[in-house]
Amino acid sequence: MADTATTNGGNTMDSLKGNAQAAYDQLSNGPVAQNVKDQSAKTTSELNNLAASRQTPLQPAATGQPLTHYHSFFSELLSWNNPRASAIAYASVVSVIFVARYLDLLRYSFKLTWMALGVTVLAEVAGKAILHQGLATQLRPRKYYTVPRETLDSMIGDVHELVNFFVIEAQRIFFAENVFASGAAAIGAFISYYLVKIVPYWGLALIATTLVFFVPLIYATNQELIDHYLKQASDVVNSQTEQIRQVASKQTAQAAEMTKQYMGDYTAKAQEMIRGRSTSPAATKKPAPAETDFPQAPKAEPGFPAVPKSDLADIKAEEEPLLS
Repeated sequence: MADTATTNGGNTMDSLKGNAQAAYDQLSNGPVAQNVKDQSAKTTSELNNLAASRQTPLQPAATGQPLTHYHSFFSELLSWNNPRASAIAYASVVSVIFVARYLDLLRYSFKLTWMALGVTVLAEVAGKAILHQGLATQLRPRKYYTVPRETLDSMIGDVHELVNFFVIEAQRIFFAENVFASGAAAIGAFISYYLVKIVPYWGLALIATTLVFFVPLIYATNQELIDHYLKQASDVVNSQTEQIRQVASKQTAQAAEMTKQYMGDYTAKAQEMIRGRSTSPAATKKPAPAETDFPQAPKAEPGFPAVPKSDLADIKAEEEPLLS
């Protein structure tokens, strides 16, 4: 009886083990597991593609300077050509923002530092006081860890490229190498100027991260429609610019013609005024008269006509009174 019970118990255990193994094999080789494996393989492949995209672009900046390999990296990341890698990067950045906001990492890092140092100091002092040998000394490694030069050079080179990426991009935006990008940055800065009064910094960081990741995705999924409207807007702007240029050119020509006419009139009036002043009696000096301009005085005395005597006798006779 005991042997039979033992045999039945062993068969039951073997049966349970067999069923568990079959269920495990079914789960591990089933459609769900296969789908998980496929997605994991695709995610790994996309992450590898994203890492391989870190190459210096062939097209330089407008100044002729070569760009950094982070330009290719971020361009590939934000293009959503590898959607799983882009989604992981977005989730990672958002997680960092939330962790930094809600856990207050800087304050807790100081807290963790003083707690760790306090524990090691107390352990060392207590060990020397009780065991005549510090506990921290026993845990100290034989050789302190150092950063290999190759690793440090690689890290410094990477940080150098990353810093140059932001510096070059800031200058390209400021000097309007891409008008649309500079316009979008200006609008974003304008909106942020007012949002910062009501939205905390972590909220602005979250909004900026979402826009940076999802605006390219929206454009990629609706590229044809967006390009159509952008072309219409560009045509309208170009036509209005051409009209403004023509009107400005016409007005400039008219203003130049009127200015030329007024200048001619003022020049003529100025010349007339100058001529009038030069011919006025007050301004004109007469030449001194020469001696030949005056008539010569007569040298002989002028002759007077003689009075006739007959007439004089008649006059005297008339003046004498008549004798009776």
